[in-house]
Amino acid sequence: MSSPAGSSTGAAALPLPAPAAREGRRLSPTFGLAVPATLFVVVALMAPLALMFRYSLNRFVPGQMMVDALTLENYARFFADSFYQEVLGTTLWISALSTALCLLAGFPVAYFLARQASEKWKGRLLLLVVLPLLMGNAVRTAAWMVILGDKGLFNAVVETVGLSPVKLMYTPTAVVIGLVSVLLPFMIVTLQSVIEGIDANLEAAAQSLGASHLTVLWRVVLPLALPGILAGTMLCFILSMNAYATPVLIGGPTFHMMAPTVYQQVAKAMNWPFGAALAFVLMAVTLVLTTTANILVQRRYRRWSE
Repeated sequence: MSSPAGSSTGAAALPLPAPAAREGRRLSPTFGLAVPATLFVVVALMAPLALMFRYSLNRFVPGQMMVDALTLENYARFFADSFYQEVLGTTLWISALSTALCLLAGFPVAYFLARQASEKWKGRLLLLVVLPLLMGNAVRTAAWMVILGDKGLFNAVVETVGLSPVKLMYTPTAVVIGLVSVLLPFMIVTLQSVIEGIDANLEAAAQSLGASHLTVLWRVVLPLALPGILAGTMLCFILSMNAYATPVLIGGPTFHMMAPTVYQQVAKAMNWPFGAALAFVLMAVTLVLTTTANILVQRRYRRWSE
């Protein structure tokens, strides 16, 4: 017959889980609310991509539009045809140039809004910055067509001062101008919010140690704002890589970028497999470039932080 002491010792050998541990295994109420929304977003994003990828492996037959198959001939056609490679190259350099111009023009404006503008005027100026976003891209692009046309506002001003008219409409320059006007508000808003999160005392401390304003910007503000710069440039680059209305309306029929080319293959040529393959090539190139830039900038940021 076991003694009471022995029974107490046996009970001690099997400790009950601590209350904190039991509570830690308990699911949060927000988890149950987030699961349906997360599943919906995943399905809504992945299902169209999976279907489009399946289409890219099919074969195009005139008169039948699409025949079920498992072939890579659509991707092989892209790499074998120099025309589509040139279209991708044009898309890359137009997007890179537009993003760089947005960064160069947007950073001073964002810094002014974050550091120099008073609280009274900051909200009003931000409203002016985001006001163009309330209009569709087609409306803004149509306005640029009026400004940049051969008989448009720009050439009217040029002729008024005695200079010869400039051919801007249906040129890469016009496309860059249109893209910058569309993307610049995204860059300014992103950078302004990041710069406001930087402690202004750090800039004051650097200036008290003899650093000039440019040195403070280069050695203090830019390193701390690097994550925001990365976010803004990635956003503008992705949007410009997938731009459709601006290249079509301002670039004209002889200027080709990837998004309008995908549309032409799907809607006009009715070649859904090749159009889906072009879309996946565009998505893959954009994903690789943005991921590589993210890795490089994060390494540089950590090096500066150390």
